[in-house]
Amino acid sequence: MKKKDIKSTLDILSKVYSDAECALNFKSAYELLIATILSAQCTDVRVNLVTEKLFKKYNTPETMVELSDVELQEKIHSCGFYRNKAKNILATSRKLLMEYSGVVPDTMEELIMLPGVGRKTANVVMSNAFNIPAIAVDTHVFRVSKRIGLASGDNPLKVEMELMKAIPKDMWSRAHHFLIWHGRKICKSRKPECGICPISEYCAYYKQIS
Repeated sequence: MKKKDIKSTLDILSKVYSDAECALNFKSAYELLIATILSAQCTDVRVNLVTEKLFKKYNTPETMVELSDVELQEKIHSCGFYRNKAKNILATSRKLLMEYSGVVPDTMEELIMLPGVGRKTANVVMSNAFNIPAIAVDTHVFRVSKRIGLASGDNPLKVEMELMKAIPKDMWSRAHHFLIWHGRKICKSRKPECGICPISEYCAYYKQIS
């Protein structure tokens, strides 16, 4: 996609999704970190239902480690992959207590050293909890950016690097939300609604099928 088309695309998406923000409910960097770990292969709606109950009592590393693996598994069971998620959440909580005095770090290098935390989760936390420019590449961002022509990489890391080059840094975090919501509302996985898409004239996929 040409630079001028990228600008036009982002301008349009910024107006259509002007109120787009993180769909996970959180009140602290720790809550967001745990919610994002839970969101893997799970909907944000489901995660919010689970964390609404979980965070009433267990919303800090100190309180979370009071739970056993089995107890936490029972509380997050409906999020899927609950055994592995419980293991990572408890291990991350312990590491935060031991190495960071219970405070969630704000750098990519430190975040990805936490159990169960990859670049996507780290970028979500950096962007939404610390207001650090970042582009988290989830399934929606990966699909939409490749489909419309913003990126061509064959894995999330390559797409993330391409998007960081294509999109102005001061728009990284906002663009991340635009792409997510566009993927949820219009540019859907199996049947994109190209007929009502506001950026179809710039979209590589639409140009191929029209």
